[in-house]
Amino acid sequence: MKNNKSSKAKEDPNHQATDGDDAIIGRAFIGSLIVIVPLVLIGAAFAAWSNWKQPKEEGSESTYVNSALRDTAEAKIPEVKFTDITASAGIKFMHTNGARGRKLLPETMGGGVAFFDYDNDGDQDLLFVNSNYWDDDKPEEKSTPTMALYSNDGKGNFIDVTIESGLDVAIYGMGVAVGDYDNDGWRDVYISAVGENRLFKNHEGKFVDVTQESGTAGDQRWSTSCGWFDCDNDGLLDLFVCNYVKWTKEIDEGLLSTIDGVNRAYGPPTHFEGAFPFLFHNDGDGKFSDVSQTAGVCVKNPLTEVPLSKALGVVFVDLNQDGWMDVIVANDTVQNLLFQNQRDGTFQEVGIVAGIAFDGQGNSRGAMGMDAAQFRNNDQLGLAIGNFATEPMSLYVTHGKDMLFSDEAMATGLGPQTRLELTFGLFFFDYDIDGRLDLFASNGHLEEEINKVQSHQHYLQSPQLFWNAGSDEATEFVMVPLENVGEDFHKPMVGRGAAMADIDGDGDLDIVVTAVGSVPRLLRNDQDLGNHWLRFKLTGTQCNRDAIGAVVELEMGKQRLRRQVAPTRSYLSQMELPITIGIGSADKIDKATIHWPGGSTQEIQIEELNRTYEFQQKME
Repeated sequence: MKNNKSSKAKEDPNHQATDGDDAIIGRAFIGSLIVIVPLVLIGAAFAAWSNWKQPKEEGSESTYVNSALRDTAEAKIPEVKFTDITASAGIKFMHTNGARGRKLLPETMGGGVAFFDYDNDGDQDLLFVNSNYWDDDKPEEKSTPTMALYSNDGKGNFIDVTIESGLDVAIYGMGVAVGDYDNDGWRDVYISAVGENRLFKNHEGKFVDVTQESGTAGDQRWSTSCGWFDCDNDGLLDLFVCNYVKWTKEIDEGLLSTIDGVNRAYGPPTHFEGAFPFLFHNDGDGKFSDVSQTAGVCVKNPLTEVPLSKALGVVFVDLNQDGWMDVIVANDTVQNLLFQNQRDGTFQEVGIVAGIAFDGQGNSRGAMGMDAAQFRNNDQLGLAIGNFATEPMSLYVTHGKDMLFSDEAMATGLGPQTRLELTFGLFFFDYDIDGRLDLFASNGHLEEEINKVQSHQHYLQSPQLFWNAGSDEATEFVMVPLENVGEDFHKPMVGRGAAMADIDGDGDLDIVVTAVGSVPRLLRNDQDLGNHWLRFKLTGTQCNRDAIGAVVELEMGKQRLRRQVAPTRSYLSQMELPITIGIGSADKIDKATIHWPGGSTQEIQIEELNRTYEFQQKME
């Protein structure tokens, strides 16, 4: 809960912004005039924050050292260049947000992106979500923007197939969810939006709008991140849709928001009521039922009785390893939520008890995108959340199945290195395929002229790549410098959605990042370190066909790596379905197991490295 001093500061209409305010007040500064505590106290607090070097908490160490994967005694950041191939690969997409001076909040949020194999040729294709001009403010000379689908030739070259695929649809789009909801072997696409959401059924590479007959349109809310998962283990993918705030153009334009005391600015979400999410249950006949209320995912503010959530990010993970998927929601300026699956079609919200609702001081943050993974290669699960400018990234870590988290962002080095950036998309991935999960962050501010009032803030911001040095190192996550990753990677942009996939079949993971009102960036991973890797493409028979929620576990001596089929991660975006697992210098796998959704396990044989394996769930 916010302290009284912060709440009063947000309400004062007479304050003029200063350079150091955002170190204390964070998100509330944007779009409103704020009173501050005495400047001497702010300067002291800012200095203390900037210079804080918190040691590791006792008990946060990994239970063993992955010596077979890397000798960390003399750990050095690997040199892995990322090359911008956006233009050369054939990507010509341009995001449209409709911004023409009215300063409407949806213009700041950007659009998502998805890697998925839409035509079942084995390659990861690319879908970009587009927004639009406002109906009453479209330039006559401009054509109507649509989303864009690009087909991959298998070598990382892309051809625009939007029109022939049927996805040349104009919508004020936000997020994307990809999943085979009818188990016919073809991945379907759901697009969240400001207004009506859309569901497109994939008919062998041709998409047909089935929104109305499926019952998944929603009710004209502002929807953001969304994803498919099987909430009740019936073998059919259900759909969870985040909703941001109760918003209309009229409400937005009626707010007097400014950052300089003169000009209109984008208003913060604190000026809007929250919105309940949607949980659409798959009824198995191409139709869905809205079970949001009965399932227990509609949480009210206990003081005002209005919807609490202002959701921007969602992940699905089996936190207590009982075979049932739980749901974590990242909320902007209000507490994060954790819905524990009760295994009877309902969920219990336990975010406060679990320790992920607030930061260490009991404050909510401006949470955007997020990801969850066992980044220490043991039973500890990490939940990384990107936050607003001057709010460091969160890294909540739980030990085993206890579902009790503590924020270790400062202890691991992520906190001090992410304090200034405004982070939207982020995800764990092993960019150097050494066996440890690293972390990527997509950054960019909301206000084009933020630098005029905050000299250390910039509209365009560089993405960040954090190398996982291991928990036995002084700094667990080390930001990769320019000389190690290349200028193409570090070039500033207004980053939003982000996703990863192996676009060229070489075993390493490439990155795509979207930008507000601009072109995306497709970054090819050119690593050549000699490390080994494995890729797994799983097909469910008793569980959902996409095997979303399945976990592949590899054992090599005392080492154990666990990776989940989890396309819904980051912000507004979707990852590829196949799992890539780097194993570093290890030359054999002692044991490999697939943990299927629902609790069944299946041992598999791995005879060769550096190749893709396809496994189908065995019937029990």
